Amino acid sequence: MGAPETLSRDCRKILIRSPNWIGDAVMATPAMSALRSTFPGATLVVAAHPQVAELFRPHPYCDAVVDYDRRGRHRGPGGVFRFAWELRRERFDLAILLQNAVEAAILAFLAGIPRRAGYCTDLRGPLLTHGVPVGERERRLHHTEYYCNMLAMLGISGGDAQLRLSCTAEEQDWARRTLGPGRWIAIHPGAAYGSAKRWFPDRFAAVADHLAAHHDARIVLVGGSDAVAAARDMELAMTHRPLSLAGRTSIRQFMAILEPCRLLITNDSGPMHVGAALGVPLVAIFGPTDHTTTSPLAVHHRLVRKPTDCAPCLKRHCPTDHRCMLAITADDVIQAAAELLENGS
Repeated sequence: MGAPETLSRDCRKILIRSPNWIGDAVMATPAMSALRSTFPGATLVVAAHPQVAELFRPHPYCDAVVDYDRRGRHRGPGGVFRFAWELRRERFDLAILLQNAVEAAILAFLAGIPRRAGYCTDLRGPLLTHGVPVGERERRLHHTEYYCNMLAMLGISGGDAQLRLSCTAEEQDWARRTLGPGRWIAIHPGAAYGSAKRWFPDRFAAVADHLAAHHDARIVLVGGSDAVAAARDMELAMTHRPLSLAGRTSIRQFMAILEPCRLLITNDSGPMHVGAALGVPLVAIFGPTDHTTTSPLAVHHRLVRKPTDCAPCLKRHCPTDHRCMLAITADDVIQAAAELLENGS
């Protein structure tokens, strides 16, 4: 397959189909910046699953957001046609499919969007008018580069190439009232993808207690439903009482809580990328995943990992002894955190 045709600049209304995972959606924001730069007068509309959609309400690189609720009103085949009809009424000129699945191309086709651009993944090439070939080189790119590479092949470039999220003044005020005074450090012990990516609650607890005792820090536990059990185990193991908000905040509230924190300590996860996009210094713990494709693009960060013969395996659940995570000690993470705190990051 040859190079795709460059997209014309006469598009006035563009649909951006966001990736389905929070982390991937955050890593796609530099690509959204390039779209804004290339089509400065166009209306950019993001379509995303409801939880991911909250990242973009508001966001500087889009003008509107529509929910694709596959668990609600858009469930099943009838829901697909319903959503396609909703999109058809918006009369989009172009669909940019950052999601890789064939479903995204089917929806754009059914919606009658005349120009449909994306990677030729999941056998969807025939449904695209501007398909971009994908091979081993593309699959080895960092996810942020992967999305930007697709657009560059279509003649779309520019923007600031930075991860970006933003909180409203009202959200920031709510976070200040919720947290109260103090030097806050956030810890996210969860990972929605699966248990293989989760470091151990007792070790997170040891790190938290050390930072509270030696760095005058207050600890807030954050995350969604995947972090609740680990946060509860951390509370039981800690001698310093944390503020646990795991499972108790919306995506927007989580962002607002994270923004003023001095540091985030986290597994490789969506919240890791949220922290990077908000400019929060962070310590990222990597085990079974590939740090070359999903490492945090943060100015101030430390990546903690121990090479093992079976990593990266990319598995959701470890089939053996979880050696990639067992090799990481509390002292490893404490050292990384101390470096960031002492450097004034």
